[in-house]
Order: sequence, then C-alpha cells, then structure tokens
Amino acid sequence: MALIVGVLKETFPGERRVALTPRALDVLKKVAVQAVVEAGAGDQAGYLDDQYVAKGARIATAAEVLEQAAILVHVRVPEPAHVRKGQIAIGFCDPLSDPELAARYAKAGATLFSMELIPRTTRAQSMDALSSLASIAGYKAVLIAANELPRIFPMMTTAAGTIPPARVLIIGAGVAGLQAIATARRLGAVVSGYDVRSAVKEQIESLGAKFVNISLDVRAEGEGGYAKALDEEAYKKQREQMAAFLKEQDVVITTAAIPGKKAPLLITREMVHMMTPGSVIVDLAAERGGNCEVTKAGETVVEHGVTVLGPVNLTATVPHHASQMYGRNVATFLANIVKNGELNIDVSDEITRDSLITRDGEVVNPKIQALLGASAPP
Repeated sequence: MALIVGVLKETFPGERRVALTPRALDVLKKVAVQAVVEAGAGDQAGYLDDQYVAKGARIATAAEVLEQAAILVHVRVPEPAHVRKGQIAIGFCDPLSDPELAARYAKAGATLFSMELIPRTTRAQSMDALSSLASIAGYKAVLIAANELPRIFPMMTTAAGTIPPARVLIIGAGVAGLQAIATARRLGAVVSGYDVRSAVKEQIESLGAKFVNISLDVRAEGEGGYAKALDEEAYKKQREQMAAFLKEQDVVITTAAIPGKKAPLLITREMVHMMTPGSVIVDLAAERGGNCEVTKAGETVVEHGVTVLGPVNLTATVPHHASQMYGRNVATFLANIVKNGELNIDVSDEITRDSLITRDGEVVNPKIQALLGASAPP
C-alpha cells in the first residue's frame, strides 16, 4: 500500500496558498507517495481539482483526507484537534514564537516538522521555504510602495520638463531585501540598500544599488547567514546615522527580522517626522512588532504626511507562484524523509533533525524544549 500524503484547505484567515501544487506531485511519484487532496484546496491559488487528478491525485472530503493520510502537509499548521496519534504534520508552525503549539502536537501523539527550521545549507537549499517566500514578499512590497507613492518611480522626460526618479531605500539585504532592490531598480528608481552585515555590500552593489555605510563596530552575522540581534546601544547608533539619510528618501522598505524575536526598532516616530510628506514606508516586519515605531500590523497609518504600511501574510496575496515555490520545497522535503515508499525519519540527517519538533508524544527539538522550560534529551 502506497504511503499517502494529504493536502487540506488552509484555514488561517486570508490564507490563499496551498501546500502542494499539481506539478509538485511529480516529485512524490518518484518516491512512491500517493496524494489525496481535499476538494477545492487549490482553488484560490489557481490550481483546480482536475489538475490534481491529471497528476494522479485523488480528490476527497476533509474527513477522508484526515482518515487516509499518514502525512498532512500545510502552509500554516493548524491546531491538532483532528490529528490522530502517529500522524505527521509538516508546514509553517512558528515554533520559536509559539512553542505551545508544538506542545499540543506532542500531547496529541503526532509528529511535527517545521519548515521554518530547515537549515540554511547548500543541500537544503531546494527545501528552504523561508527564502522562497521571502523573494515573493520583497517583490510585492515594492509594488505596494509604488501604488501608494504619489509620484512615479522612473525618471521621465516630458514636454512639461523632466521628472526625477524616486529614491528608494531597502533596509535589510536578505532574500526579501535583495528582491526588493532588484524590483525597485527594474521600475526605474534610484535605489540604496543597507544591512548590518557588511558582507552583503557586494550583493547590494551587484544589483545596481548604492550601499549605505553605517559604522556600528559590532559583528552582525548570525547563525546560518542571518543577521543576529544587536544590543540596544548598537541599534541607537544605527538610527542616529540613518536619520539624515531617511530625509532624502521617497520610499523605505524594511525587512529586518530575527527568528523567534521581536523585530528590531530601526525607524522611530521622530525619524518618520523628518521624512518628506508623501513618502512611503513598507514595514515587512509588521507581524513581529515592526521595524518602524508607528507601524500597525495589517493597517495603513499616515503619520506627519508619511504613509506607513504594515502588511501581514504578504505572500498569500501572490498565491499562485507562492504555492508553486512552497509546494516544490515541501515535496523535496518529503522526498528526503521517504525511502522506497516508506517513511525514514533519520535524525542523523541534519535537515531532518533540525526541522523535527515533536515525535512519539514528546517535544524533541532542543530549541523548543528550552522555550518550554524542558531540558534537552541526552
């Protein structure tokens, strides 16, 4: 009997993505995995039931998916109310911020894998869902800014005179930031980029942007290539040097987030007041408290003539391609834990070990154990 993976409709408010697309099922066929998909699961992302059937999937009710599937794949892992003992759930579950969800999965006797905790290594690159979706967020952030800005991005020469290009600053040069830089450049803006990691200067400049040089005298490169949290004195020094530069910008897009922690404050209310009326700030860290002091998650705030947007779940607004990328990440991850049509959860494999949260009724990930106040196993 084939190993069955189930795909359910997402239940998180506003979520339009789907965990597996029809194209991703090609990867699962190679490892003898059968898919059963809840009717209409991919509709909002533009993937219809007939397309899944054409790739060999079965369409079923939610109850049938829950009953038949050994593995459930999600974009956002829901509460384990209907998960049975021994069932496996895979998806985004934000375990560093919400370890209690992991505890509830352990109590239900289910195995939980977190797509957030897949290590940032060369071998895991094809499974790195955070990077895949960050590129979508960076792209969409620029489009939002361009729509809100009361001027155009490119330079334009007209009979009425020359219109100068918009000036755009991207703070944070991770995947989202670099994609934002590339998108703003394509729209014709004059773009600058800043990151606490001086090592990314070359990447910023390779995209045609100017690197903003701010001296902090601290090492800001964290584990896995992510920026690490700095102390408040370093952030204060950063804000002081950045204030003068912000006055010249028409658009600022902030992307600085530390996994499992509150987003660092980079733009104070006072700094917003120094910006030109009509300027726009798009804060991609809104869900984690925001990089801007006036940001409100899910809302648009106008402060002293400056529009500050705090979009949440931005990648769900581009559900077709976000699902395509995420589905491929999930399918590749599944292929890594399935051998010859059977589950093979090998904790000697770094990818499996780092992303495994619960198993056999226990929280087994040391990071999550620490957050829950438990000691790591020997």
